[in-house]
Amino acid sequence: MSEANKAVVRRLVDEVLNGGRLEVIADLYAPDLAEAAYAWIAPFLASFPDTHMAIIDLIAEGDHVVGRFTCSGTHLGEWLGYAPTGRRFEAVDEVGIYRIHDGRIVESWGLEDTLSRLDQLGLR
Repeated sequence: MSEANKAVVRRLVDEVLNGGRLEVIADLYAPDLAEAAYAWIAPFLASFPDTHMAIIDLIAEGDHVVGRFTCSGTHLGEWLGYAPTGRRFEAVDEVGIYRIHDGRIVESWGLEDTLSRLDQLGLR
């Protein structure tokens, strides 16, 4: 079960965040969360179309998966009201906690170092 749950998070990173395949969100999230996930992920990928998430650690226990990631990308679209800078951010730390049921994400929580991202983009 733990490996199958980690595979869901790997697909999220590989296919959606790194691959830009937004249609996969419907397969990975429970129906009541898919719309909210899309509403967060789609604008982020529009702002940073070359987003790359690296999986540093994936730890699974029971129905939970905790991921530690780094994220990089180039600011080519409006983000948080900021016009595109063309600048790149590198290796911004992120942590995601996911609860998986029947092969789909049913709950998720995330922490990211937005301050570092703002600094690297020259927005602070």
